[in-house]
Formats: sequence, structure tokens, C-alpha cells
Amino acid sequence: MVEYQQKDKYTIDDLIDIVRLLRGDGGCPWDMEQTHQSIRQDFLEETCEVLEAIDLNDTELLREELGDVLLQVVFHCRIEEENNSFKFDDICDGICKKLIVRHPHVFGEVTVNSTGEVLKNWDNIKMETKHQSTYTETLESVAKSLPALMRAQKVGKRAMRAGMDFRNADDAIACISAEKAEFDEAVESGDKSCIEEEIGDLLFSCVNAARHLGIDAELALKNSTDKFIRRFSVTEKLVRAENTDMKTLPIEELDVYWNKAKNIISEESD
Repeated sequence: MVEYQQKDKYTIDDLIDIVRLLRGDGGCPWDMEQTHQSIRQDFLEETCEVLEAIDLNDTELLREELGDVLLQVVFHCRIEEENNSFKFDDICDGICKKLIVRHPHVFGEVTVNSTGEVLKNWDNIKMETKHQSTYTETLESVAKSLPALMRAQKVGKRAMRAGMDFRNADDAIACISAEKAEFDEAVESGDKSCIEEEIGDLLFSCVNAARHLGIDAELALKNSTDKFIRRFSVTEKLVRAENTDMKTLPIEELDVYWNKAKNIISEESD
């Protein structure tokens, strides 16, 4: 057992100290064994739980989940501090300097008249500070670990800033039809690698169309997936009400139940 004075109210300094104790001599065996790689997925999961709290508009849950994310930050920082790389104060110093540099209209002499000008300055400053000399480098810097739809939309947006984009939403939508035709040809060929490539192009064209229409492709797919689960749930209840197992029915019969479920949900939402 380590010595630690418990308090009624804790601060960020206490969190840093607690993590240090957990990873130190006499601390927690599990915490001491962890590396950046071993808890990498934890960071992603905690971040997703923050998003869930936001979607639920649950303030108390949001407070809790933000704390879990903050723990991840402090934990990763502690690993680096043990390697004599950097400390938590260095993280704070870095982000503060970045915010000041990227907001010259607040902390400097630059004058802006719109959000558009703010974003344009932000992009220019970001390229300069990250030593990016080409537009390609700005595309390549989009994290490959992002969800695919989110990454595709972000890459498309950065290409747009370089002038490489559809003229309007209609052109972007037309591209979906063109890519669908190429996908159909690939399916007919039976070439799996070609099918994979073309379905990827089809998805990318849908993301571009969404961007031009002001739609978040990631959120749109999330909502559609949620809608599918709701309809599936009602469909299963309808089938079970007749003492039947879904998997014993042919798809034609399941479609009948599916359409009934759609009507029930539609009536409930009216």
C-alpha cells in the first residue's frame, strides 16, 4: 500500500500524481505493465464513449467520460516521462503555443471578417508550422487511423482547398452513377480485387457527394445503421410473436415482416 493523502476535491495535479503512484514501486501490477501499444484501443474506446455521451446529451455522463479520456492522456504522458521524453507540462505548453500561433486574429495583429477567413488563415499557418510545402502533404497528413468515411471526407475537403474538386453537388452526385456502372462491370468480371477497388471508389464518390451537400458521411451511416437495428428489432418481435425463429424463414417472408416493421415505426413517429 502506498502512502497517499485522500481529499474531498482533487485537481489535475492529483491525477498526475495518482498515475505516477500506480505505475511506481508498490503500485498496481496491471498499470505497471502497460505500454502505449497495449492501451491504444482503450483510448479509442474512451473517446467513442465521450461521443456517445454527447449524442445522448447526458451532461453527467459526459463529465465522467471526459475524465476517462483525460486519464488516457495522463497515462500515456507518464510512460513518456518515465522514458525522459516529455512531461504533462510540455503537453500543455505545446498546445497553448499552437493555439496562440493559429489565432493571430485574437493574439496578434491579423484582422478577419468571417469564419471563412479564420479557417483560411488556420490552414496556411498549419501548413507552415508543419513544414508542409505541397497540397499532397496535407492530404497525406490525415490520420490513417481515422474511420474510413471520416478520413475520406477530410481528404476530399483538403483536396477542395487545392482546387481539386467537383464544380457542384450535381457533378458529385453524377459521379456516383459512373462509379456504380464500373462496380457493376467488376462484379460481372468476378475479379475480387477489382470488385474491392470499385466498391471503394463507389463509397468514396458517395462521401464526396455528401460533403457537397453538407452532410457528414460518418454520421449519416451511423444513423442508417441505428435505423436498421430499430427495424430489425421490430421485425424480430413480429416474427417471435408467431413463435417462429427468424433464421428458419426465407428472405421473401422476412421482407414481409420487415415492411410491416417499417410501417409500425413510421406510424409511431407520426
